[in-house]
Formats: sequence, structure tokens, C-alpha cells
Amino acid sequence: MAMWQVENRQGIVVASYVNPPMNYMTAEGMNELRELVETWRAPEVRVVILTGGVPNRFITHYSVEELIESARNRPLMMNMGRAWLHHHNATLTNLRDLPKPVIAAMSGSTMGGGFETSLSCDIRIAQAGDFRYGLPEVTLGILPGGCGTQRLSRLIGAGRAIDFILRGRICKPEEALAMGIVHEVAADAKARALEIAEAMCKLSPVAIAETKRAVYEGSEVHLQGGLEIEGDAFIHTMLTDEAVEIMEEYVAQPLEDRVKWLERTRALLHPR
Repeated sequence: MAMWQVENRQGIVVASYVNPPMNYMTAEGMNELRELVETWRAPEVRVVILTGGVPNRFITHYSVEELIESARNRPLMMNMGRAWLHHHNATLTNLRDLPKPVIAAMSGSTMGGGFETSLSCDIRIAQAGDFRYGLPEVTLGILPGGCGTQRLSRLIGAGRAIDFILRGRICKPEEALAMGIVHEVAADAKARALEIAEAMCKLSPVAIAETKRAVYEGSEVHLQGGLEIEGDAFIHTMLTDEAVEIMEEYVAQPLEDRVKWLERTRALLHPR
């Protein structure tokens, strides 16, 4: 694995993308990520963090040099383009569908393919600074073809997404937070992601996996279908010994202390 540097911190995997100087995503980088995602299904992996391994850059965008090379070979693009996109999108879908939290520590500028990678993560932590986020592909004569049009519209709504993409908008971290594109802005995105990851390691793996399944699968079907998915996920959590133990601990608290117990538990997930 040459482009992703991976470390395991007691169940928290930190994968840093390293392709200096600009940290562009490439086909090689995506192939490595595809292989890594499969290893992260192991039960000992509790949380995954993606971050940039080049200062002030997460994944800046997909290599335009590679895109030009592909665009010039029109027979190849006609014959292999859909398969190439299928493999690319399958990698990001597999990343999103990991049955554990995936956090993007957006440690710098994040556009195009890098932005699409972040959209495939569960939680996005932006780093404060003079950084840029966006999907500027239309200004290059193409469009976001690695899930950008679909994931962004599902995240912020089709109306705002079409404006964002058609006008090639590029926003700063605080603007991304206001739009709901990122969940937090932190002075050190990686450090903040590690705080959140450590707290999530204390939660039930089954509850996390089933919550992700209910939210993502349920959001892609009609309401009644979503309720069926949610109900199935709920039953799976109720059948675990861990759920019974945690709920028993809760009801063992004096009635007047139960809210405080929940607040303490919540504080684990929102460390400051």
C-alpha cells in the first residue's frame, strides 16, 4: 500500500492519503482504498478515520491529468467508461456501508473526487483555515461522476445541490458547516476525529451497524419500506446481550438520576 498510510490505534484505523505535492486522487489510490475497505470489515476494527497525509490537504481532487488521458482515448472511454465508474462508485459505496463509523478528518482543501470521498463517510470534520470545498467539475466541462451529484443532493436537497454543482461553487469550512455539508469545524480535524472515534468505541457495534443500515437503506426507499428496514434493525439490536445489559444499567439508576446518566453517555460522543 503505497498511497495510503494506515495505523491502528486500538481498534481505530487512521488511513492517511499521501500523494504529494497536491494530494490528488488517482486510479492507484482508489484501487488501494478498495482493498483496504475489505480489511476494515474485520471485527477488531471499530472506527475508521480517513485523513490527508500532506499538510493542508485532504484529497484535493481527482487527478485531471488522468481524466484527460482517459477522455482522449474515446474508444476506451466508450467501452470501459461505465465499468470504470462502477468500480469507483462501488468502492465508495462499500466504504459508506461498512458496519462501523467512518469519519472524514478533512485536514485541508477537499474538492472533486476528494469531496465525493468525504460524502461517502458518515461524519465529516472540517479543519478551520483558508481551505476550499466543492465540486467544480462543470467548470472543466464535465460533471461530478464519482457519486457527487447523487450523494450531495441526498445530503442537502436537490435544489441546493443543483445550484452548488451548476455554478461550480467552492466554499470555505464555515460555509460548508452552515450548508450541512460538514458536521463540525475544528482547529485540528484529525485530533477531533480521534476524540469522536474513541467515544464511539464505547458504543455497541451492533447498534452502530444497524443504525447505519436503517438510515442509509431506509433513505433510499419509500416510507413504509424504510419503516420495515428500521423495524428489522431494531429487532436485531434487541436480541443482543449487550443491549439488555446497558438498558439494565440505565433502569438501575434512581429515577431522578436517569437523565443525568443519559447526559453523561451523550457527553462521551460530544467531547469538548
